[in-house]
Amino acid sequence: MASNLSPELEQLRAEIAAAAARMIAEDGADYGTAKRKAVKMCLGDKRVRGEFLPDNAQIEEEVRIYNDLFFGDTQPGRLLHLRQLAVEMMSELAQFNPYLTGAVLNGTASQHSDIHLHLFVDSPKDVEIFLFNKNVQFELSTSPPLKTGGNNDPVETVSFMYKREGIHLTLYETDDLRGNIKAAPGKRAERADLNAVRMLINHEED
Repeated sequence: MASNLSPELEQLRAEIAAAAARMIAEDGADYGTAKRKAVKMCLGDKRVRGEFLPDNAQIEEEVRIYNDLFFGDTQPGRLLHLRQLAVEMMSELAQFNPYLTGAVLNGTASQHSDIHLHLFVDSPKDVEIFLFNKNVQFELSTSPPLKTGGNNDPVETVSFMYKREGIHLTLYETDDLRGNIKAAPGKRAERADLNAVRMLINHEED
């Protein structure tokens, strides 16, 4: 769809996206933090309306470009390694309906990226007990709910280290699985189950 922005605003948006992408690829910044810092870097203390700023899809594309330019010899191997570990962890957690999400799924993972999984469970305690019985030391935090229009309470996230990589399990209710898996037409999937991740790995290894 054609943009209604002037060439000057399009250029500014591109500059902000490129600056944010560099922080994500080089420093492991999250998208929100990287965008805020990029806006300040490009505009100082001037304010700009949200619709004039790059969205996450534009920033993600800039991360891909940056990775190709500066990490083309190492990033594909790093991505494959993280996806293989994700498959191992998803196999362990198969009873909890695990789905891969984030940079390891969309292909922009870098040296600083962790593995993010969405689990859909009847009770978060079931996951905690499972990990406790496996002698996994974990930390608890909260994450925003899925945008389902229902309960807006934050959900639990369990974080731990696995083979020297960070793993984050966000624990949603089983009912949240419905209607939140398929990608919108023309967009990349935001989540992938175990079989889909295995297919990604097979494609990389061909």
